[in-house]
Amino acid sequence: MTNPIDALIAEKGVLLADGATGTSLFAMGLEAGEAPELWNESAPEKIVALHQGFVDAGADIILTNSFGGTRHRLKLHHAQDRVHELNRRAAEIARSVADKAGRKVIVAGSVGPTGELLQPLGAMTYDEAVDAFVEQIEGLKEGGAEVAWIETMSAPDEIRAAAEAAIRVGLPYTYTGSFDTAGRTMMGLAPKDIHGVADGLGAAPLGVGANCGVGASDILASLLDMSAVKPEATIIVKGNCGIPEFRGTEIHYSGTPELMADYVRLAVDGGARIVGGCCGTSFQHLAAMRKALDEHAQAARPSVEDVVARIGPLRNKQAAESGAVEGEGRRERRRARG
Repeated sequence: MTNPIDALIAEKGVLLADGATGTSLFAMGLEAGEAPELWNESAPEKIVALHQGFVDAGADIILTNSFGGTRHRLKLHHAQDRVHELNRRAAEIARSVADKAGRKVIVAGSVGPTGELLQPLGAMTYDEAVDAFVEQIEGLKEGGAEVAWIETMSAPDEIRAAAEAAIRVGLPYTYTGSFDTAGRTMMGLAPKDIHGVADGLGAAPLGVGANCGVGASDILASLLDMSAVKPEATIIVKGNCGIPEFRGTEIHYSGTPELMADYVRLAVDGGARIVGGCCGTSFQHLAAMRKALDEHAQAARPSVEDVVARIGPLRNKQAAESGAVEGEGRRERRRARG
């Protein structure tokens, strides 16, 4: 399998991944409860606009509109028999934008959790999970995705199942967890343990890391834990744009372009090789992140205290220390994916 990520890192040093899919599509008219993946066929021009906006803002990696593209998620929208075509179309749309960029832009096939619990906590077997991810990733590969981008995961077994599926299909892969529950994933995985989740599989990941969660400060704290354990690793951070807050019935994110630019600087100093934005990260935010990345010379590794002073207080670690689990990122992710 080819390794487009390492090749582009060798050229550019640090890569910029794109921003929010779900919240960007909501701004384009997606209704709550509507499946974004269906827009790959019903509103492809809006998905083109999504990818084009992030490419124009400077993204080196764009994620396909396929986060909920397994049969288990699509079943909620009576589309479980359309897995292959919807994922293939998602990759084709992203590929069409990347190929016109005039520079190398990696198309990464977004693979989110199934929404099911694996045995013994739930009914789904490991093999069933692998089969579901194979079905999705085959469509992404056929459409032109270069990497399976396994993201927002909580359970180590589900990460392994998705990674095994990517290997079977013949796509290189990355994976990220969402450390939104007292500094761990909802299923208890700690940032420092993320590196070993795929040990023993037929191919190693091209990168591992964190995405979504609570806010920029917490994901940077997770980064410091991950890079302390394995500083040579290709670590990904794709943090939310500040903290989600309700204004009436709508969710807004507190992060400004200036805050997200400083998040990029701290992420690079903390050892990240791929930096992007998750929920709430707009084209404007990503453009500020691109400028910060291009102008920043790597500085001393920050401490958690440095992160707090520049970005704001930690939410998850404070919750863990007080014994109260806030789980804000998990609640908001249920309301708005990406």
